[in-house]
Amino acid sequence: QVQLVESGGGLVQAGGSLRVSCAASGRAFRSYVMGWFRQAPGKEREFVAAISWNGGSSLYADSVKGRFTISRDNVKNTVYLQMNSLKPEDTAIYYCAADSILSTRTNYPYWGQGTQVTVSS
Repeated sequence: QVQLVESGGGLVQAGGSLRVSCAASGRAFRSYVMGWFRQAPGKEREFVAAISWNGGSSLYADSVKGRFTISRDNVKNTVYLQMNSLKPEDTAIYYCAADSILSTRTNYPYWGQGTQVTVSS
C-alpha cells in the first residue's frame, strides 16, 4: 500500500498560480502511476492529470491542458501539480491518487485526503 498526503492548497485570485504537492509513503512510490483529481461542490469527482512511474508520459483533462503541469520527484516521493492561469471554475478539493495503470479513470485504489483550492474572481 501507499499513503498519500496533499498540501499546498489555498486561496488565489483568478489568473494566479498555485502548486499543490502530494507526499507518498509506504510501498515504493516509483512503482505507481500518480494522478490528480478534483471535486467541486455538488459535482462528481473528475480527472485532472496523471503521470507515469518515470514521468515519461502524462495525461491531462481538456479543461486544464496548457495551464496545469503534473510532475514527480521519485527521490522525494512527491508528485506536484503546478496550476497557472487559474479560473474560478478550478475551485475544488484536489486529491492525489495512485494506481498501477496510467489512465483517466476515477477508480484509482489509493487516495489522499485532499486539499482545498479556491480561486476568487
